[in-house]
Amino acid sequence: MIIIVNAVSGAEKERKFSDLVHWIESQGLKTHISRGDFTTIIGVVGDTMKLDPDQIRSFDIVRDVKRVSEPFKEANRKFHPKDSVIEIAGGKVKVGHGNFAMIAGPCSVETEEQIIGIAKSVKAAGANMLRGGAFKPRTSPYSFQGLGAEGIKLLLEAKKETGLPLVTEIMDIKYLPLFEEVDVIQVGARNMQNFELLKELGRTNKPILLKRGLANTITELLMSAEYIMSGGNENIILCERGIRTFETATRNTLDLSAVPVVHELSHLPIIVDPSHSTGTAKYVKPMSLAAAACGADGLIIEVHNDPPHALCDGAQSLRPEEFADVARSVQIMRAAAQEVNAGAETPLA
Repeated sequence: MIIIVNAVSGAEKERKFSDLVHWIESQGLKTHISRGDFTTIIGVVGDTMKLDPDQIRSFDIVRDVKRVSEPFKEANRKFHPKDSVIEIAGGKVKVGHGNFAMIAGPCSVETEEQIIGIAKSVKAAGANMLRGGAFKPRTSPYSFQGLGAEGIKLLLEAKKETGLPLVTEIMDIKYLPLFEEVDVIQVGARNMQNFELLKELGRTNKPILLKRGLANTITELLMSAEYIMSGGNENIILCERGIRTFETATRNTLDLSAVPVVHELSHLPIIVDPSHSTGTAKYVKPMSLAAAACGADGLIIEVHNDPPHALCDGAQSLRPEEFADVARSVQIMRAAAQEVNAGAETPLA
C-alpha cells in the first residue's frame, strides 16, 4: 500500500504526519517514507489488509491511498518515485540517476602483478571501480575455482595502489567476514535466489551488486532485491548479465529491454554485463554501446592483460587497450543519448 500525503511543512503538519506514521507502525507494519517537493509518499509493507483505506483518508493531510499489486514493495518505484543513487566508498563513486559506473577487471584474480597491472590500466582508461573474482563458481569442479581469501588480499593490494573501490563475488555466508574491506559485494547469477545469503546481506550496510539469474524473470530479480531490502539494506545495484534462451551464437542472450523495464518498475539502478552475456570479446563493444544508449546506469566488463592464457573466461575478456577504446566510445554514446533524450522532451516547432 502507498499513502500519498500533501506536502508536509510547518510544525502542525509535521505533527499530524508523525501521528499517521506512528499509527500505521502500531499496527505491526513497516513504513518507507519518500519525501518530494509537493507530496510525500508513505510506503507500507506487511499485511496491509488490516488497514482500512477510508480510515486513512480521514486524516486531513492524506491525498490518496492505493494498494500495490506487485509482489515487490520496497524496490517498487511507486514507493520511491525518485531514482535511488547508490554511494560507494563514502560517496567516492555514485551509481544511478545519471551517475555512470564503469567497472572493469579480470574474471579472476591470478597473481599480484596481474591484478595490480590491470587495475592501473583500467583506471587510466576511465574505470571507477575494479572487479575481480576471488571465489569463482564454475560449471566444472575441475576448473579453476579462484584463490579465495588470498585473492581478496591481492584485490586489497590493488585498491591500495590505485584507490579504485572493489567489486567481488561472495559464494557463501561463511565468507562474509573476509569482505569487510570490499566496497561492493556481488551476488552472482547462480546465487540470485540463494535466499539465506540474500537475507544475511540485508543485515549489512554494504552496497550489493545483484545479478539476474540465467533463467529468471525481471520480477524474480526484483523479488531477490526485495529480500535484501526487507532486511534493511537498500544499497542495491541490479545487473542484467544475459539469460539462457534457445540461441547458441552467444554464451547467453543479452536482454537489454530489461533496462527500461526495470527503470519503469523500480527506483534501483541497473547496470549491464556485456562480457558474460555474449561470451565473446568482439561483441563486448557493440553491446556496451547499446547498453549506454538504452539508459543503463553502468557497465561491468572483463579485462585481462593476456586473455589467451587467462585461467578463467579469457574468450570474453578485453585487453587493456581494447577496454580503453570501449570506454571512450561509451562516453560518446552517452553524450549522444542524452542529447537525443533532451531533444525528445522539447516540443517540435
